Amino acid sequence: MKKAIACLLLVVCSYQTISAQTSASVAIPENKGFSVERLQRIDKLIQRYIDSGWIAGAVALVTHNGHTVYYKALGYDDKEQHKKLEKDAIFRIASQTKAITSVAIMQLYEEGRLLLDDPISKYIPGFKNPAVLNQFNKADSSYTTVPAKREVTIRDLLTHTSGISYAQIGTPVANAIYAKAGVVGGIGLLDGTSAENIERLAHLPLMHQPGEHFTYGLNTDVLGYLVEVLSGQSLAEYFREHIFEPLGMKDSYFYLPKEKYTRLAMLHSEDKSKHVVNMEPKIVINGEFYRDYPLDPDGKFYSGGGGLVSTAYDYTLFMESLMNGGVLNGKRILSAHSVRLMTQNQIGDLYVNGSRLTKFGLGFEIVTDAASGRSTSPPGTFSWGGMFSSTYWIDPQEKITAQFVLQQFPNSHGDLGEKFKVLVYQALQ
Repeated sequence: MKKAIACLLLVVCSYQTISAQTSASVAIPENKGFSVERLQRIDKLIQRYIDSGWIAGAVALVTHNGHTVYYKALGYDDKEQHKKLEKDAIFRIASQTKAITSVAIMQLYEEGRLLLDDPISKYIPGFKNPAVLNQFNKADSSYTTVPAKREVTIRDLLTHTSGISYAQIGTPVANAIYAKAGVVGGIGLLDGTSAENIERLAHLPLMHQPGEHFTYGLNTDVLGYLVEVLSGQSLAEYFREHIFEPLGMKDSYFYLPKEKYTRLAMLHSEDKSKHVVNMEPKIVINGEFYRDYPLDPDGKFYSGGGGLVSTAYDYTLFMESLMNGGVLNGKRILSAHSVRLMTQNQIGDLYVNGSRLTKFGLGFEIVTDAASGRSTSPPGTFSWGGMFSSTYWIDPQEKITAQFVLQQFPNSHGDLGEKFKVLVYQALQ
């Protein structure tokens, strides 16, 4: 009898995560729709990649109907120091920041501060009378333009159809034009502000006519600056007051307080043989990139497109609120109607990153019926990820949220994230 009780307690402790202050609770997966035995395949998959030297470690957190069914940290936080990875490690979530910024925009929409089809120039005048790139001279990065057919709207920015590309990690042409003007990607910096960056960007050409293509770029950084303009707060202050504190997200920041410095996970890279190594403190990615930028005590560059750090636990609170139609534990951050808008196709027949199967809402990639036929995700699942190999998804049909976090760039073995998704669904009973 004692042995049976001990085994039961072991299972509970292995799978609990979200505390009583949230909507998710301790669960024994067999009782909550998941197979314990089949979930263990996730451990074996991740461990195989660790043993192969392809990744240092990973944290994974899965909830179902508000109950945590899987929450583990495997491998190393710092591979060179053999420091074990902990579940509460703080990660650079990079482009997972975009969803939070998009929610902030929708909050302002709900307050009557903006309309989605307003031109961005109504609030940031530098974007008035936009021009579109016509010809580019590689020799000196000079270019010619033609007038845009219309102005860029807030909806264009939320859907990445504005024509704005990325600095540093965009196309070679965009990288060159933005670098010459001093526009940066928004993370890995030790000086400057988002406001300065966006005001420079506002006067540069669009890569295509607004609304005609999906181009992943600095759109959400523009929206982050818009939040500051309309709210009168820094983006860090706005997030804390309107999103983090209501949801109980205690480990989410742009720049970490000193007492949490030791919890920042090591960022890894790859050697020439595609095996994982610690990233050097400073590298060049079409410009200087500082590995430990979240530890900058004087940092003021609040990138709405990629600047946040967080934990798997904290981000799950955010995902749970969206799963619940904008509310968690009685704290509503958004209306159910706005969540519905955000998670519907907003780009019509446009392709997303070359695919006609998936679509894009207001801040999220959306799984369509056609895309669902080629993956495990049901229609309506919405998701995105981050530059450092993190990924998440929210599945309203099966009531699943999942967060899978690595800290690695580049990552030649990026198929691990998709394999993780397969193993989550194969364990659903």
